[in-house]
Amino acid sequence: MKQFENVNVELEGNSYFDGAVTSRTVNFPDGSRKTLGFMLPGEYAFGTAAAEHMEITSGELDVKLPGSSEWISIKGGESFAVPADSKFQVKVKTVTDYCCSYL
Repeated sequence: MKQFENVNVELEGNSYFDGAVTSRTVNFPDGSRKTLGFMLPGEYAFGTAAAEHMEITSGELDVKLPGSSEWISIKGGESFAVPADSKFQVKVKTVTDYCCSYL
């Protein structure tokens, strides 16, 4: 999907890791939400409350998913899923854009 129709975007952004990771929340008419953002190169750890589906729209990173000791390479056009109430790690190789859907 290249664009979203009939949505509301929250003006206040989310900023993590001293601004190296940022996002904006997009609210849909059906009550669902997504965040659109970017990550600068670096290593980051995140925790989830809800299950997430992370679509990488451009860039490249490695991800270590919960319960795994292996790093998986992900690039623009690929995605990964993270279960609720878990933690995952990323090693961002290039400036990376993403769309996170909350399930």
